[in-house]
Amino acid sequence: MPAKRPPIPLSRERIIEAALHIADGQGLRRLTMRRLGDALQVEAMAIYHHLPGGKEALLDALAEHVTTVTVDADGLTSWQDLARAWARASRTALLEHPGVLALAMTKPARGRAAAAIREQTDLLADAGLPAPAEALRTIRAYVMGSVALEVQHSGWSGEAVESSDEAVAAFEQGLDAVLTGLAAGAAASV
Repeated sequence: MPAKRPPIPLSRERIIEAALHIADGQGLRRLTMRRLGDALQVEAMAIYHHLPGGKEALLDALAEHVTTVTVDADGLTSWQDLARAWARASRTALLEHPGVLALAMTKPARGRAAAAIREQTDLLADAGLPAPAEALRTIRAYVMGSVALEVQHSGWSGEAVESSDEAVAAFEQGLDAVLTGLAAGAAASV
């Protein structure tokens, strides 16, 4: 008789990955604590040990997971280069998990996501962008709106969205327009 494998320990990261899998594959409405417990091969109540706030804490964790984006600022000297790198990384992260896009758009940034936004704001300020918090809010709004339209246009059916060349070109064109507008605003405020 073969030896029985020990169960994989439950962790916050494992819970989030399983929840992302359900949300991306079946949609947020199908994500229940019971279904998540089944996917993890544990009783649903075991999840509460890692996420004491229950379903709301899980949804917050999913939003935090897909919106925590950092970029390596080495070699990026202008605020435009930093903003472009951040916008591209954010777009990629959101397109990898379209099932939780609605959460990313509606949940306030908390924890690691809020820290990443503060870091990005500081980097933009250090690179010379006046009013970096307002600029970053504008860039985030563009990225999330652009991704929402891309997911909608793709007819998303439960898998990561594969961007077409046209979608990438449209994103880059819009990003150029946003950054040009921010640069004009920055020049006018000097």
